[in-house]
Amino acid sequence: MSSAPLPPPAPTAAVDRESSRWAWRESRSPEPHGTIVLLHGLGGSRISWEPQLAGLSSDHLVVAWDLPGYGAAPPPDAPLTFAWLAAAVAAFVDEAAVPDRPVHLVGISFGGMIAQYAAAAHPAPFASLTLLATSPKFGLDGTLPDEWRAARLAPLDAGQEPVDFADAVLGHLAGPAITAEALNGQRAAMARITGAALRRSIDCLITHDSRALLASIRTPTLCLVGALDDETPIAYSEAIAGSIRDAELVVIPGAGHLLNVEAPEAVNIAITAHVARRRVDVDTENRSTP
Repeated sequence: MSSAPLPPPAPTAAVDRESSRWAWRESRSPEPHGTIVLLHGLGGSRISWEPQLAGLSSDHLVVAWDLPGYGAAPPPDAPLTFAWLAAAVAAFVDEAAVPDRPVHLVGISFGGMIAQYAAAAHPAPFASLTLLATSPKFGLDGTLPDEWRAARLAPLDAGQEPVDFADAVLGHLAGPAITAEALNGQRAAMARITGAALRRSIDCLITHDSRALLASIRTPTLCLVGALDDETPIAYSEAIAGSIRDAELVVIPGAGHLLNVEAPEAVNIAITAHVARRRVDVDTENRSTP
């Protein structure tokens, strides 16, 4: 008489890690098949990803970094550019990921921009790419960089810190269905950012234009966007998906720009399926290799 199979071991609770260069939060499966790396947005930090740290770690190591200079991470040792950030992601992966296992890169908004450059310039580590609520270029809607920068820096120039204007920013970005718990979590994430760090990121973000790089990305790519996202609307993700070979686009109903916490179940299901398909692809490639 055969017994029922034992359930897989439960993932460990999320823990915070720090090294000389990086700071991150991770949740680990006891037997991870690989690593899912999460890159937060302009006003986020490693605690922006709590639903994914909990929901994606059943069979992976899930790591959410503090962007250099954010939260507990040391500031960058050079001017903040997308080339520098792409190299930083590659170096972070080398330190934090499970050795010799696939790495799946996930970025939202500003983090999604960074992920595009990382996948283009340092493709070797990455088995898949997921881009949430992001764009291929700053100012696709005609927004002028200098005007946008001045508006974002005005509170900092007046002596405020990000925590002081978090409610106004998040209220503008969130869709109508966001829960109070999710909004409080994003407020806490933004409270971990200094004005100096946010200023550096703003100056970097307005230089974003990855359009010439997208066709070179061969990493299997999933683009996720909320149907109610006014900050990076559906057309932006359509432009990215149309430029990366065989990229998939999924529009999530009822969600705004804070996609991963507004619709965490839908986001987790989509990422899990994307990662699983890539695992099947790798297994098929391995079987067909003599």
